Amino acid sequence: MEFKTGSGWKACYDKERNLYTAERKGPGYHHLYEITKEIYDSLKDGADDSEVYKLFDEGRHLYMDIDDRCGPPYTVVLDHDYAKLCPWAKVASSENVWPDELTDAAVELFESEKNNREQRRKAREERKNNN
Repeated sequence: MEFKTGSGWKACYDKERNLYTAERKGPGYHHLYEITKEIYDSLKDGADDSEVYKLFDEGRHLYMDIDDRCGPPYTVVLDHDYAKLCPWAKVASSENVWPDELTDAAVELFESEKNNREQRRKAREERKNNN
């Protein structure tokens, strides 16, 4: 695996799977993303966090854990395969995980999560067919 890092972010290229992933974290938050080769290639070690975060937001959000003192801590699992996609990340979790139904609704509602709609719809259909 090949990595690029900054003070609040880390990106990984997994050569074996041809997969690009990233994380951003700091006090009160931890996010994981699947990113494109183009995003990864544009990253420079030590790059400004705010610019990098904008790039990560263009990718597919996989996971987030929030404990920012603005309310109770919570975790949103946008892709249940996040640990397989980002085995290198040390994932934080509040253990207060949103139910799939709430996550599905948020993905449908928020434009920022549009990259997850296809994956969430497919997973929702599979859950429905398995019940």
